[in-house]
Amino acid sequence: MNSTAQLEHIEIDGCQLEYLWCREIVEPFQRTVVLLHEGLGCVQSWGDFPQLLAASTGLAVLAYSRAGYGGSGPTSMPRTPDWMHHEALVVLPALLEKLDIGSCVLIGHSDGASIGIIYAGSKGQVNLQGLVLMAPHVFLEQVSLTGIDHARLMYQTEDLRDKLVRYHGSQVDGAFWGWNNFWRRSDIRDWNIEDSLDKIDLPVLVIQGTDDEYGSIAQLDSIESRVPVEVERHFLENVGHSPYRERPEFVLNTINRFIGRL
Repeated sequence: MNSTAQLEHIEIDGCQLEYLWCREIVEPFQRTVVLLHEGLGCVQSWGDFPQLLAASTGLAVLAYSRAGYGGSGPTSMPRTPDWMHHEALVVLPALLEKLDIGSCVLIGHSDGASIGIIYAGSKGQVNLQGLVLMAPHVFLEQVSLTGIDHARLMYQTEDLRDKLVRYHGSQVDGAFWGWNNFWRRSDIRDWNIEDSLDKIDLPVLVIQGTDDEYGSIAQLDSIESRVPVEVERHFLENVGHSPYRERPEFVLNTINRFIGRL
């Protein structure tokens, strides 16, 4: 099947955001899959996952970079304690409306999963059909802080900065330190979005690795216990923080089945 993938920009909330459509040429699109990237991610960091997802599901797939990441415009620093709520309740709805996206499924990874949870649990969400969460976090735990401190060391002494430059270019330092410094702030040690889980009334799929350096199985337990509807969960052995990179075939097949049941 022939498909198109074109990187474009759109102004949302006063910032030029880069976005990528991956979709079959046939119209109209009955449902759109929207990807929400991790704390150090962007459109490019998804690799070929958007294209593979579009091919396997037959649906339009949209990936975009948040302000301060990838090829999007800059954002103000330091990040405010409620920046995820702003992304979920202001930026994401505006993006969906401006791109005329109706029925959709959100797929969030790490920080993107948290943004998806906040949006799904809000009164403002419209036409959301399902929620896929990879390596989500709904509260801050010690393993997260340990992973963040390790990333800081790798950025300062190893090759992590060089790896991230290819995604973020001249914005790399702002992208990294904006993320890292936020999670190390003393005033967000009680960060918690579990109240959003209580208001989610649509199908949820959760995928996490046993070796995730930023979160434990307690995150999955909280999501499963607090979401009022049934949650499909997968805790993958010998998988770290990025299941879609480490087990792409499993993740694609599982998401495809999940969407097929909606």
